[in-house]
Amino acid sequence: MMTSPPRVVFVGLLQREFILLPDGQSFEDLIGGNALYSAVGWRLWQPDQVAGLVARVSEDYPAQWLDELVQKGFDIRGVRVEKHPFDGRAFYAYQDLQTFSREEVVLHYARHRLPFPKALMGYQPPPPYPDSRTQSQPISLRSTDLPKGYLDATAAHVAPVDYLTHNLLPSLLRQGLVTKITLAPSPGYMLPTFLTDMAQILRGLTAFLPTEDDLRNLFKERTKDLREMMEALGEFVEIIVVRKSDLSQWVYDAPSQNCWFIPPYPARTISLHGTGDVFCGGFLAGFCETYDPVEAALYGNVAASIASEGIGPFYALDCEPRLPRARLESLRQAVRKV
Repeated sequence: MMTSPPRVVFVGLLQREFILLPDGQSFEDLIGGNALYSAVGWRLWQPDQVAGLVARVSEDYPAQWLDELVQKGFDIRGVRVEKHPFDGRAFYAYQDLQTFSREEVVLHYARHRLPFPKALMGYQPPPPYPDSRTQSQPISLRSTDLPKGYLDATAAHVAPVDYLTHNLLPSLLRQGLVTKITLAPSPGYMLPTFLTDMAQILRGLTAFLPTEDDLRNLFKERTKDLREMMEALGEFVEIIVVRKSDLSQWVYDAPSQNCWFIPPYPARTISLHGTGDVFCGGFLAGFCETYDPVEAALYGNVAASIASEGIGPFYALDCEPRLPRARLESLRQAVRKV
C-alpha cells in the first residue's frame, strides 16, 4: 500500500449501488459512491496523481473492491471499515435521464418485469430530511477518520455526506497544508432552516458547488432568482458553481461579480448517474491547474460528459487519452458571460 501522502483528497461516500435505467437496464451491486466518482473526475485530468479517499464502509463492503481501488492508483488509508454494521447499499431508479427515485424499490423492479435482486433484500431508503445538527449517522465522518498524512495534501473535495461532516471536515483540512477545498452540499441541510448555518460551512472554501435544486431549496422562502442566491452566498465564498441537471453550469465569481453560463457538452449520454460528482473532481483538477473558475468548470463539464457515456465510475478512465483536451477546446468556445 502507498505510504507517501496523496496530493488530493476526496471525502464522501463509498457505496454498493443498484441502478435501474429508464429503459429497464439493471445494474446490480456496482462499486460507487460520490467520493469515488469525484476522484475519477480528478484522475481523468491527472492520471498520474494519487487521490486519497476518505469514507466509512460496513464490514460487508467487498474486500476485492478495496483491492481494485489500490490497483487503480487510489489511496484508501482514509477508508474505515466500521465494526458496527450499517447499510452501505444505495438504490436509484431513473424515470428519465435527470429524475430518479430511491423509494418503493420492489415496485420499480416489478414495473420493468425484473426479478428483485437478492442482494437488495431488506434495503430501506435513506432517512428523510432534514439532517441533524447534533446526532451523527453511521456515514458521518469524524476527525479521527482523516489520516494524518492526508493533511499534507494540497487540495481536497468534500462530497455530499451530512451536515455534521461538512461542519467539521473543511476546517480540519485547513489545519494542514490543504489550501484548495471545494464542497458539494448535502440536500439534507440545503433547506431554509439551515440558511443561517451556511456562513460557517462556506467560509474558507475555495469553491461551493451546489446543484440548482439544492440552491432553490435553500432560498425557496426568499427568492427564485439564481443570481440573487449566488450573490447572497458570495458574501462568504468567492466561487460558486451551480450545477444544473442537464450538465450545464452557472459560474459566479464573487469578487468581480461576474457570472458565466457553460452549456452541456453534446455527449452521447447513456446515464447521468454520478456525473455531478465527476464534475466536482474535474473542477478541482482544472482549478489546481489554471486557478481560473471558468476554466475549472470547463474541465468538470468535459469530465462529466465523458462519464455520461457509460455506466460505473471507472468508465471515464478508459477513454481515449486525447479526448478530454479535444472536448475542452471545443466547449471553451461556447462559454457565455451573463
